[in-house]
Amino acid sequence: MIGTARRRSELGLLVLSALLTVGAYVLASLPEDGTIPANIGPFLALVLGLQVGLHIAVRRLAPRADGMLLPLASLLAGLGYVFIVRIDEAKREPDGLAGLQSMWLIVGAGAFVATLMFIRDARTLERLRYTAGLAGLGLLLLPLVPGVGRTINGSRIWVSLGPVNFQPGEFAKIALAIFFAGYLVEKADLLRISKSIGPVPVPDPKHLGPILLAWGVALVVMVAERDLGSSLLFFALFLVLIWVATARVSYLVLGLVLFAGGATVAHSAFSHVQERVDIWLDPWPVADSEGFQVVQSAFAFADGGLTGTGLGLGSPLSIPEVETDFIFAAIGEELGLFGATAILVAFLLIIGAGLRTASEATHGFERLLAVGLTTLLGLQAFIIMGGVVRLMPLTGVTLPFVSYGGSSLIANFVLLALLLRVSDSTVRREEEKQASIDQTQLVG
Repeated sequence: MIGTARRRSELGLLVLSALLTVGAYVLASLPEDGTIPANIGPFLALVLGLQVGLHIAVRRLAPRADGMLLPLASLLAGLGYVFIVRIDEAKREPDGLAGLQSMWLIVGAGAFVATLMFIRDARTLERLRYTAGLAGLGLLLLPLVPGVGRTINGSRIWVSLGPVNFQPGEFAKIALAIFFAGYLVEKADLLRISKSIGPVPVPDPKHLGPILLAWGVALVVMVAERDLGSSLLFFALFLVLIWVATARVSYLVLGLVLFAGGATVAHSAFSHVQERVDIWLDPWPVADSEGFQVVQSAFAFADGGLTGTGLGLGSPLSIPEVETDFIFAAIGEELGLFGATAILVAFLLIIGAGLRTASEATHGFERLLAVGLTTLLGLQAFIIMGGVVRLMPLTGVTLPFVSYGGSSLIANFVLLALLLRVSDSTVRREEEKQASIDQTQLVG
């Protein structure tokens, strides 16, 4: 059966992921006398325990799901944790961020299992599309509430509730993906209606409300919260989904024009946008101030070369916020171009598996939901890696599964569980359909 074969493949890939992660940890933590690190036991218990637990959960709750998604995400999360441990050791803080990240890994794994337990059919989320839309919009704008929102490193994307600090935008993206998928399935036929201006088909003006609303909210987030990454991700999510739902290139063109116009206005009107663009174009005049991170990141990649300086032999502390925004630069320094390319390939494989899940889905909502979730994961990875290597302006989002941060890690595990649920439901229904056909033929 498909489910059995996929679970065997998943288990084999998880073993390979565990071997790579443990090997990287030993190399990164190896002292000068060459002895095995004393703390290898707790690390093995964490890595192997979580991977075994997640595999058992998928085997029991989503046995027909894609077999590549979980091992790839586990590999990225494991390598990210290794580099956070490495950064803690460089800071001489053995109980620093790594301890917190291990806790977030456990919470994220719990959220993954809970999602699979409570959402047995992704189609049930379609009924909650408007609730998810309101929740997503509220979460996205929550940092703007006085007394609750917090500005950290120039961006107002944090919320403090007592001792708990989190980024609600990470969870808003999933809620909005559910809303967009449900809304566009419902309105797809109306949104396909177009009028012609000469030889060019354009969307009917009375159906442009959703795209204009998405554009407006993206601008509010970019301007009020100074969060370029989330605004780009949010608008791109909607643009991709409306294009997939309607198959109208005119929506894609209109969206790109609106985004270009909004970005141009924001660049001319707001200093923080100008600063990001100027640093992207030429960071060297401000290499000792605003452009310091970008310049140090370039030095890290240059030091790494093709094969890297070696795990534990780089200088990650030369880059501020290296454990969040610039962890890709630390990987590039110690693992070189080959290691950085491996991370990129892992994300490409996840994107490929997500799009395969979408293409196999027979229900419209599930297909759009899989596309939306895959778009979120792929675009977020592209935005931060592109910013670190100066392919585009730096936006400050985290590298999924790799960077330090509880909000991002938990949200991405929930996203992963939803993709697995769509994959499992699709295969299960196809098997039931085929069994019904076989039974009918047998009776006939």
